[in-house]
Amino acid sequence: MNEENKLNHIAIIIDGNRRYAKKHSWEVWKGHDSGAENVDKLFDWCKELGIKKLTIYALSTENLKREPKEVKALLDVFRKWFGKFKNDPRIPENQVRVRFIGKLELLPEDLQALAREIEENTSSYSNFHINFCIAYGGRLELLETIKKIIKSGKKPEEVTEDLIKQNLWLEDEPDAIVRTGNVKRLSNFLPWQSAYSELIFVDKLWPEFTKEDLVACVEEFKARKRNFGK
Repeated sequence: MNEENKLNHIAIIIDGNRRYAKKHSWEVWKGHDSGAENVDKLFDWCKELGIKKLTIYALSTENLKREPKEVKALLDVFRKWFGKFKNDPRIPENQVRVRFIGKLELLPEDLQALAREIEENTSSYSNFHINFCIAYGGRLELLETIKKIIKSGKKPEEVTEDLIKQNLWLEDEPDAIVRTGNVKRLSNFLPWQSAYSELIFVDKLWPEFTKEDLVACVEEFKARKRNFGK
């Protein structure tokens, strides 16, 4: 297998938690909790498949505009699972660096503090990488990047693609982006970084996604010819 078809970095849009709850006549929060439980399995699956970087679209800026009751339920799910994640023995054992990508100031202070603590505790690790895109919006990321470059005093002729890339919240570019839930759009997710990502859409709702489905996504990625516009 040539290097272009080695899947090092996969990003996943975990869509379908609310529909999964509705399907089972549950409260919405239980669908999100089931989705988080499935996310918890992802690292083990990726490790087995040799995927070193995982980026998860966990919460968009648009999601924060939902009904207050649902937003509160979502944030409570994050508190529960990130609290568990902080003490997860797999993190130090496998040297996993964890980052939270987004406008964290939009989150409650306790969640901000928890995210920063996890980041700090894992900052020296580099064997595996997990990025949680939370309070994230792709257009907002680009807007913040442009502001940052302007504030740095760069002249227009000094602005290059590399400079923009270096100032993004997430510099890495996924090899593949997978979206569950039978929805075929990116929904403001990584608009700059996804320029040459392979897009794979899965019919299953996120809580129904299995290791076998991930294996199928990896095989589909390997079968594609990537020419990067050349």
